[in-house]
Amino acid sequence: MRIMIVGAGQVGQYLCEKFSFEGQEVVLIDRNEEKLKSLERELNIQTFCGSGASAKVLAEAGIAKTDLFIAVTDSDEVNLVACFMSRKYKVKTRIARVRSEDLLLSDSLVDKEIFGIDLIISPNWAMADEIVKLIQVSEAFDTAEFAEGQVYLLGYIVGEDHPFVGKTLYEIGSLAGDVKYVMAAIIRNGKTIIPRGEDRIEAGDKIYLVILRDDMAKVEELFGFTSKMPEMVFIVGGGDIGYLVARKIEDMDLHMELKIVEADKARCEFLSENLSDSMVLNVDALDINSLLEEGIDTADLIISVTESDTTNILSSLMAKYHGTKRCIVKVGRHQFLPMLDKLGIDVTLSPRQVAADMIIRYVRRANIVAVATLLDSDAEVIELTVPDSKKFKDVPLKDLQIPKGAIIGAIVREGKAYIPSGDSVIRPGDNLVIFFTQDAAKKIENFFQAKES
Repeated sequence: MRIMIVGAGQVGQYLCEKFSFEGQEVVLIDRNEEKLKSLERELNIQTFCGSGASAKVLAEAGIAKTDLFIAVTDSDEVNLVACFMSRKYKVKTRIARVRSEDLLLSDSLVDKEIFGIDLIISPNWAMADEIVKLIQVSEAFDTAEFAEGQVYLLGYIVGEDHPFVGKTLYEIGSLAGDVKYVMAAIIRNGKTIIPRGEDRIEAGDKIYLVILRDDMAKVEELFGFTSKMPEMVFIVGGGDIGYLVARKIEDMDLHMELKIVEADKARCEFLSENLSDSMVLNVDALDINSLLEEGIDTADLIISVTESDTTNILSSLMAKYHGTKRCIVKVGRHQFLPMLDKLGIDVTLSPRQVAADMIIRYVRRANIVAVATLLDSDAEVIELTVPDSKKFKDVPLKDLQIPKGAIIGAIVREGKAYIPSGDSVIRPGDNLVIFFTQDAAKKIENFFQAKES
């Protein structure tokens, strides 16, 4: 597949890395010639210097031969115009990133054919959705939903005093009784392990569990985790993400005391006018004395989502030092992620990863229903439909010979999801929730292609 990406920012770079690693033909367009030369040295991609909104640049870059066109610059207008300019070419799929809420809600974008866009992505909106999900599963540091919300993938950190430290998966399974779950992965020292029964849990492990939504309480009880809704929440940063999170919380009537910290007075006036149940504080995010007066030391959760990684990290660490129980932090610079666990950051969210989740399904050849990539990991989870092929007809999972590096976490049949065992049978038309490492991605894609033997 030939993929053209306009914009060499964090999202564009991440997509180039991911797609080029998978063997896709990638073309990157950006105005920054120095950045393009650096990326061309590091990655197996082609680059063109210029504006993605220029018909001449697009033609020189080979838009006529492109299958997937992705415009992810920092300018909404450039992204929309770039997609519009590509309309006269037979590009199969066009994707544009749009940040402005005014544009997203504009009647002119309801009919996306005007701009020749198949998918409009808004990382800010997606980030807000992810944060609200994490608020409701307070023990988890990562979450994804599949099977229309019936199946959860939840990530938990195993503490040093956790009772399962040193136990094998076999031993844990013997304690589970009728509690159904699949431990899809263990992330240890940055390495993803697809676990087997003899693998042991170690302190500091990040474990990913595939569970049914209705079984979440039982699974958390088995593993010694307790999620509950926070009573007091501070949102640091009243920009688009902070505002969207607050509005979603109010619309969902989650019954919590919500305080928004924003240094810009004009923005505070906007927040006060457009939110009904949130307290808006015109305070600098790093003014800890003022925040202590507002009770941040007794807060259950701080959500730091300013445009500054440094402010987000420092404000969360200061709050936790003074007593805030938990923090969710937006981090744009991927190189910061490995050190944040050691600093005491509970949950980190990356805008570029959110964008990748929304785009990657357009690259896979299998019939992808949903997809999620895991933060600071080389692993992915997809929900795909089993093709109509004899090799998938009434086959027990233990005989499926799924590629190494992958594990099936759930089966969805006729709209109902369940956690499988080795004896569970799959059929064409079933949806499977599959967890796999990046090395196994191409094998999974090939394995589930509809080819008769």
